[in-house]
Order: sequence, then C-alpha cells, then structure tokens
Amino acid sequence: MFNKIRVYCTKFVIVVASSLVLFGCGQEQPKSENGVAEPQKTYKWKMVTSWPKNFPGIGRGPETFAKNVERMSGGRLTVKVYGAGELVPGTEVFDAVAQGTAQIGHSASYYWKGKSSAAQIFTAIPFGMNVQETNGWLHYGGGLELWREIYKPFGLIPFTGGNTGVQFAGWFKKEINSIADVQGLKMRIPGLGGEVFKKVGGIPVALSGAEIFTSLQSGAIDGTEWVGPYNDLAFGLHKAAEFYYYSGWHEPGSALEFIVNEKAYESLPEDLQAIVEIATQAANQDIMDEYTARNMDAMQTLKTKHKVDMRALPSDVIQALKQASLEVMQEHAAADPTFKKVYDSYLSFQLKAMDYHKVSELEYYKNRSDVSN
Repeated sequence: MFNKIRVYCTKFVIVVASSLVLFGCGQEQPKSENGVAEPQKTYKWKMVTSWPKNFPGIGRGPETFAKNVERMSGGRLTVKVYGAGELVPGTEVFDAVAQGTAQIGHSASYYWKGKSSAAQIFTAIPFGMNVQETNGWLHYGGGLELWREIYKPFGLIPFTGGNTGVQFAGWFKKEINSIADVQGLKMRIPGLGGEVFKKVGGIPVALSGAEIFTSLQSGAIDGTEWVGPYNDLAFGLHKAAEFYYYSGWHEPGSALEFIVNEKAYESLPEDLQAIVEIATQAANQDIMDEYTARNMDAMQTLKTKHKVDMRALPSDVIQALKQASLEVMQEHAAADPTFKKVYDSYLSFQLKAMDYHKVSELEYYKNRSDVSN
C-alpha cells in the first residue's frame, strides 16, 4: 500500500515538473508593446472562520490552507485568515462569504440550518457515519454534489474542510447514571444532536465556543460537548466540570467545510482554481491526521495529570438517544423534501458501509483487542 502511494506521489511530481518545463519552453508570458513580459495578475482573498484565531486543530487548519495556496501559486493567490469576531462573528461566516465580504470561509455546515435544514447532515448525523465513511460518501457517493446543489442558490461552493472524528459525549457537573438524570439538564449542544437531546428531556443551549467555559463554570449550563480531548484540554473544560463522558453519539465524524464565493472562484484562472481545490483536500486530510494524533496525547494528560473522571454513558441513555435520533431524522425527512433527498443518499451509503465494516474494520478491532489483552 505504502509503496503504491510513493509511486503515485513520484509520478505526480514528475507530471507536475514536466508540465512546468513544457510551460516554460512552449509558452511565453504576456508581453507589453515594448516586448517586456507583463507580471501575472495576483489575487488577494480574505477568509473568515468560526473558530478563535490559531485555535488547535480547527483554527490552525485554515492557516495551513492559506500557506499551501500561497506556496503552490507562487504568491499569485494569497489568503488572509480572520478568526471568529475579527472581521465578522463566527456565526456569520456563511452570510459574509455569500455577500462577498470575504471570498472564503471555514466553518461547519450545521450552523446554517436556518438556510437549509439539510445542511446539518453534511457535518454529522447522530449515530451516523464516522470520518472514513463520511469522506467516502462525500467524494465517491454523491454527497458533495448534493451539498453544492443546496449551497448553489446562495452563490457558494462548499469543499470538504477537515474532520474531528468521533466527538466525546461531553463534560457534566453531575453524574449521568440513567436517562432520568438527563431530564431538565441544560447542555450546550448544537445541530441535530441538540434536537435529539431535547427529545429525551434535556435542554439544548446554543453557545459559541468562546462562551462555553464561563457558562459551564458559572453553572449557566450543566454540561457541554465541544470536540474531544485535544480541544477540550485547550479550553480547560476539566476545570469547570468534574465528569467527562465518552461513548460519542451526536457527532461520530464531524465534517468541516471550506465555503467559497462562487463569483470569486470563477474569477480565478483554471490553475488557481485547481490549487484551491487541492489545498482543501490536503487540509481535509491533515486536520483529521492531527486530531488522531493529538487526541491520544491529550486524553492521557487529562487522565494522568489532571485526574479527570472519564466514564461511559449508561446503556439506557445510549438506547434512548438512538431511538430519539431515528425519530428526529424521520420528522425532518417528512417535513422537508430536500432533507429527505440528502438523508436517503446518506443512509443508503451508511448501511452499505456498516455491512462492509462489520467484517472489515469492526472485526479487525475486535481481533486486535483480543490479541493485545
């Protein structure tokens, strides 16, 4: 496998290098009337994000994207990255890019359920697909085409922008021993997960990332999900709540997005368009790689250094959430034809992925666990 990847990469480099040589030998740069080569046109873009500037993982991903674009374009396209609140609030990324305030944004599609209920599906579905399956659906199962169809009326083009993997169930100020402990519990949880939480008796609260710690510490909320050990440790959530629950359910493979203003994209020459596309794909993979590595180390720090009490959600809580999730999805599908169209595509891919992974990934994990024990 790795030898094939190296061969592919070598071939890619050779093709790119050959193309550059051919370009240099066979084509001339535009020249003015006096015969002097004219400089190529440059483009300066602004990127707005829903994250604090340079925040670990999701905040640094856009910075890496910007550096790669500038390097691959030889400086012909530069991207200045703004954190949440620097140019526009993190919750206004969609509108800012649609209106041309910025040419590109980095966020998560479930924030835009007010624009289209189906947009939430492209981030995650409770008890849905993991990152591997989600990327398969988006890139080879028709998911990305549906995503772009939904954003088209707003003059936006979505690209995959990373994935945080399975997110932890969250931090709570009290123990969760049964579904009864969820009744009336105020929790910061967005998207479809928030709707499911409400259906089982909880009270979902909408908060930006910057508001989470103080709200949890003060008791304004009883619990919160954020991402996972890497980002949770960075926010210091272990200082505000005693109990950390895993058995992730609400966001099993949380996909992020780059959203590009369609007019700005179409104004670029084809080679710069290709650079933007390839840079988003690189960021999509790199962000997931970082979360895989950093979450492991952060979890050990939380357990050993900070003595965090990590627990699995009780089985009756999981079963109640699973049943509520099914009901929420069915209700949305019945009320919105667009939601149903996207959900049907998603679910069809998920069922096939589950059937395959039952005898591949799941079987391997089981055997690996048996051997190591």
